[in-house]
Amino acid sequence: MPLFEVETDNHIIITWAEDADSATGVVSDAYPSENVIRMTKRPRDTWVISKGALGITEQLDICHTARDCLNKAAGDKVHAIRLYMHETGVDLEQARKVIESNMVLGW
Repeated sequence: MPLFEVETDNHIIITWAEDADSATGVVSDAYPSENVIRMTKRPRDTWVISKGALGITEQLDICHTARDCLNKAAGDKVHAIRLYMHETGVDLEQARKVIESNMVLGW
């Protein structure tokens, strides 16, 4: 089954679907008020995010630090971002990317 990357007004959704219409249906079920802006059928059945594309290039264990901050913040994203900025010295945007990426991974 193909893997589709579907961008809406507020989300990027990665989903397996038989075809583009089925992928659109998945998005409509999950986010009925959002419009599909872009849809890409991925060439393989996996999806990879480059840490460099997210601005994560340091050698410290970013995931461990982010998960530790999420744990200390009891899952509160904003508080975890603040903790991560304090512990690593990164800016708001980079901290947000790292924390959100780790939230998706199921910290």
